[in-house]
Amino acid sequence: MLRRTRKRLQQGLQWLWEQEGTPGQRARGLAAGIFCGCFPIFGLQTLAGITLASVVRGNHLLAAAGTWISNPFTYVPLYWFNYRIGALFLGPGSQWSGLDSLRQEGFGATGWSVLSRLLLGSTITGAICAALGWWLSLRWLRQQRRSS
Repeated sequence: MLRRTRKRLQQGLQWLWEQEGTPGQRARGLAAGIFCGCFPIFGLQTLAGITLASVVRGNHLLAAAGTWISNPFTYVPLYWFNYRIGALFLGPGSQWSGLDSLRQEGFGATGWSVLSRLLLGSTITGAICAALGWWLSLRWLRQQRRSS
C-alpha cells in the first residue's frame, strides 16, 4: 500500500511538472504561487497565485500548486517566521498584554502592530522563496529538456 501511494505521488508530481509551456513559463507560475502562498490570506492564496501568474505570464496550474507552501502543517511556523522577519525591520512593536490592553488601546493599534510586521515579513519571505523557487525550477526544467 505504501509503494502504491508513493508511486501515485510520483506520477502526480511528474504530471504536474510536465504541464504545457516553456520552462520559463512554468518556473514563473511556480514562483508566483510560492510568493502568494507566503501571505496569510487563507482561501485566497490560490486565486492570488493564479492572478499573479497571469500578470507574469506563468503557468496557472503550477501557480496553484506553488501556494501549497502554506498548508495546515506549515501555517504556524511560516507565519511566525514571517512575523519575526517583519519585526527585524520594523522593530518589536507593541507587545500584546492581554484583553486589558485591547480595551485601553483599541484593537486597531495592537492589530496594526502585528499585521504590519506579518505583511512585511510575508513580502520579504515570499520574494526570497519565489526567487529561489524560480531559479531552481528553471534550472531543473531546462536540464530535463536537454536530457530528453
